[in-house]
Amino acid sequence: MPTADLNALYAQIRKRLIENGEWDQIRALMSAKLNESGWSDDIHHRSKELARNMDPLSFAKLLGEISPKAQTSIPLAVKREASSLIRQHIEKQFE
Repeated sequence: MPTADLNALYAQIRKRLIENGEWDQIRALMSAKLNESGWSDDIHHRSKELARNMDPLSFAKLLGEISPKAQTSIPLAVKREASSLIRQHIEKQFE
């Protein structure tokens, strides 16, 4: 499937999730799971350390440095649970 089609499909699914309130439920669940796993604290501490050593301090640069590490360090169980919830929503839409 071409990238443009995938992006359009993603936007449509996200829009439906937002409209029916499931997006907020998934975000809240992910946030809670990430907090429970210690991921949020870890990213917070890494960000603080990077910011302390950055001169001059730049939010854009800090975000650029921490984002790849943050995304790759999300616990697999949290990714699977979020994917499962999204998959359930998609299946409900096509019933």
